[in-house]
Amino acid sequence: MKRYFKWLTGIGIFLLSLTTMAQNSAVDSSAYYNEVSTYVNPVLPGDHPDPTLLKVGDDFYHCGSSFHFTPYLPVYHSKDLVHWQVISRIVPPAIAGWVSDKPSAGIWQGAITYFYGSYWIYFSASGQWFCKSSSPAGPWSAPVQVKSNPVTGPLGYDNSIFVDDDGKPYMVIKNGQKVNRLQALGPDGQLTDTVINLDWINAKLQYSWAEGPVMCKRNGYYYYFPAGDVSGGQYVLRATALISDSTKWERLGNFFKPITDPHVRFRSPNHIAAPFQLADGSWWTIGQSYERVGNNDWSGKGRQTSLYPVIWEGDRPWGAAPVSTPIQRPDLPNAGILWRSVQSDYFNDDTPGAWWHFLSKKMDGRYSLKARKGWLQLLPDTSRAHLVQKETDHYYAAVTKVELDASDTAAKAGIYLTNGNQQVNVRLYSGYDNGKQIILKFDSAIRQVPNRFGKTVWLKLERNEHNLSAYCSGDGKNWTSLGAPVSAVNVDKVQPNYNSWVGTSIGLFAEGKPAFFDQFICKDGFSVMPAAGYSNYYGVEKTGQGQTPAVTNTSKHGGWFMISGVELGNGKNIPGKVDIEATATGNGKLELWLDDLKNGTLLATIPVSATGHNVTTTFTGKPGKVSGRHDLYIKFPAGQPRTIHINNIRFR
Repeated sequence: MKRYFKWLTGIGIFLLSLTTMAQNSAVDSSAYYNEVSTYVNPVLPGDHPDPTLLKVGDDFYHCGSSFHFTPYLPVYHSKDLVHWQVISRIVPPAIAGWVSDKPSAGIWQGAITYFYGSYWIYFSASGQWFCKSSSPAGPWSAPVQVKSNPVTGPLGYDNSIFVDDDGKPYMVIKNGQKVNRLQALGPDGQLTDTVINLDWINAKLQYSWAEGPVMCKRNGYYYYFPAGDVSGGQYVLRATALISDSTKWERLGNFFKPITDPHVRFRSPNHIAAPFQLADGSWWTIGQSYERVGNNDWSGKGRQTSLYPVIWEGDRPWGAAPVSTPIQRPDLPNAGILWRSVQSDYFNDDTPGAWWHFLSKKMDGRYSLKARKGWLQLLPDTSRAHLVQKETDHYYAAVTKVELDASDTAAKAGIYLTNGNQQVNVRLYSGYDNGKQIILKFDSAIRQVPNRFGKTVWLKLERNEHNLSAYCSGDGKNWTSLGAPVSAVNVDKVQPNYNSWVGTSIGLFAEGKPAFFDQFICKDGFSVMPAAGYSNYYGVEKTGQGQTPAVTNTSKHGGWFMISGVELGNGKNIPGKVDIEATATGNGKLELWLDDLKNGTLLATIPVSATGHNVTTTFTGKPGKVSGRHDLYIKFPAGQPRTIHINNIRFR
């Protein structure tokens, strides 16, 4: 009998290991080469610190700390946990007079939750506050301060909300390094009942700051997950009751499995959202981390958010170890939401889209979308007016059309790339320097050419990893280079005080006098798009020497990669052809799809003929009528792997 039970235990461990493998990286099935069944982290690229996540029915909502970026607390929506879009912002500057504009201050936490028939956001800004709504899309109520008392003590920051099986909500309270407590919330959103004191959790600083605690429940166990600090660390404890007695709680240790993949870009995930279960029985969570591989440091982008499977060994939860390879995605539909990336805008609405933000409250009054239809006007005073978004990618071409009559050195308007506290920034602008000039300025690097186009000019800033190149044009088609690229390492790397806790932003700016902008495009499909700039993939690898790698497939089943958020015009300037620059050692064909490989649109099939080794040729296809913003999929044919090596793609 003992041998029988040992055999069952061995089989259980074997099956568990298979499940773990399947959840950490997709099984090598031919289906994955023909449809999008996998994803690659991060699912929320760019600055998304302190993530919280809420599941209501078939919908998922995300919020987190916005710090001084305003309007505060953007809410994201998803149907599949992989594709996300901003649907609202909770606190506008006009009703946030008490909130500090100082970098590293602003609003922290952004805990999104649902209880007593309403959606709630709890946040920290010189006290604990909440807003309430009947829908995550808003409108949201004005902030209400959460009342404390001497027994509860200060309510701190980075709190979360746990809702028990009976629908009773609790605030998971965190203040400083040693205060960890629980207290119920009433229908009015205020604290009620007695305090459950868990200060013993980090009394000896076992978990550094033990910050951002969240909770979930499974099989009668309550699980408590404290994070370490900004550099990483995620831990888990459990008990069978919500009780202060430390002897009733069990410390389970680290939450995430050890990393074995040397190429992982996000090595220290923490500050997770409460793990949750889907209808198919799988469990998931999201967590933040800075991006860095060896000396290739992208910490300047901020804390980016990734999606992780959660594995259960009996009643012990494990976060799947971060990997650099594709992961089998949740079995959920994406409902047509594009991959999260910088959003293009033609300024046809009277208010900025929810994807835009300002770096101070007063900038909310330094713009107009009504002065001229289809144009944004920035209205600087003595400071720099701006409108920006969270930077998301390593490769893109940002394009704008700006109108400015610069007659002195104070007048500037163009494209703006800045770190969180605006101490390091890149500006490509129309300006004046002994005559009208187009100027790229970053640190001590300056590139400039005479402005021969007049007061209306097109500007383009191309990012190729850490290299930035600048261009100008009179018609948006024929471009003049400003010279050699400049290195953006100083804005991309880790910053003092961690960039004041937020990441880089890109957008538009004006100084000295008002300026008009006709559009903001990112990623421009009419510019060269390096294949290496993909956001998702399966069955491909980067190859070759030099600054920009090529991309080829690795399997006889083919392979694919996806470039997110490609802008193909607004219905007026639409592409007639698409070029793929590649080398090929044999004949084949490439397929271009929009938005999905199964439910999307086949845009073009492009024959490829042998070019010989290291001989690059441009292969051209004619797409059907298309415009707008899309995720672009490039699919390799089944057959001999590593036959076609793609360098870049461009529409014209």
